Amino acid sequence: MSATPVSVSFSSTVTRLRAAGCVFAEDEAELLLSTARTPDELDAMIERRVVGHPLEHVLGWAEFHGLRVAVDDGVFVPRRRTEFLVTRAAALTPARRPVVVDLCCGTGALGAALVSALGEAELHAADIDPAAVRCARRNVTAAGGRVYEGDLYDPLPAALRGRVDILLANVPYVPTEEVQLLPAEARVHEARVALDGGADGLDVLRRVAAEAPGWLAPGGSLLFETSEHQAAAATGVVAAAGLAAHVVTCEDLYATVVIAVRV
Repeated sequence: MSATPVSVSFSSTVTRLRAAGCVFAEDEAELLLSTARTPDELDAMIERRVVGHPLEHVLGWAEFHGLRVAVDDGVFVPRRRTEFLVTRAAALTPARRPVVVDLCCGTGALGAALVSALGEAELHAADIDPAAVRCARRNVTAAGGRVYEGDLYDPLPAALRGRVDILLANVPYVPTEEVQLLPAEARVHEARVALDGGADGLDVLRRVAAEAPGWLAPGGSLLFETSEHQAAAATGVVAAAGLAAHVVTCEDLYATVVIAVRV
């Protein structure tokens, strides 16, 4: 049911969105109408959308793996394809209460969704971007976890070393020269640190993989998303760090995930 007065026209909202090039104008109109509390707020939200702000930034939330995740301006928007990573992580997790770390956590959507899927876990998340950390604290704290600000493993409690069962690392993997080719919604409105993976897109992954064996419990797994054409090189990176890696894919979501295990 719409939260705005009935006098607000669904059709006029759709018309404005469609004129701005929104392919799913009807769906977006329904979301905007159900989220806005007043006609003025709705008008402001539509205006932000038509000038190119991501829908999730305009709404202030995103649907991810069955959860409504808070998404603040400037923070990386969790992608639908990344739900596949959470699904695979849930399938790998041991029966006991697992220790989960979500590196490069952004909104904290991955960690929060995994805890929701498992029922319980000891959850820790970290990101170098202060805006992401502020946003993640809203999502991760609600899941019973803690969020730290800093570079990769640096801010994590030392007591986690050798105890992590599931290490989620949604590292940036777009090669630097290709960032300019991304849609404006990402290129302009999301933090570059969440997108730019260095010259070949694997710089951050190399740093994550190098230290992963020291943080993972025996049999613990590192999971990360990559592109189809980077999968072989990414697998080589984690194999060089001493982890046993394999690639899984989901054609429906166009998702490629590497699972690397400490043996």
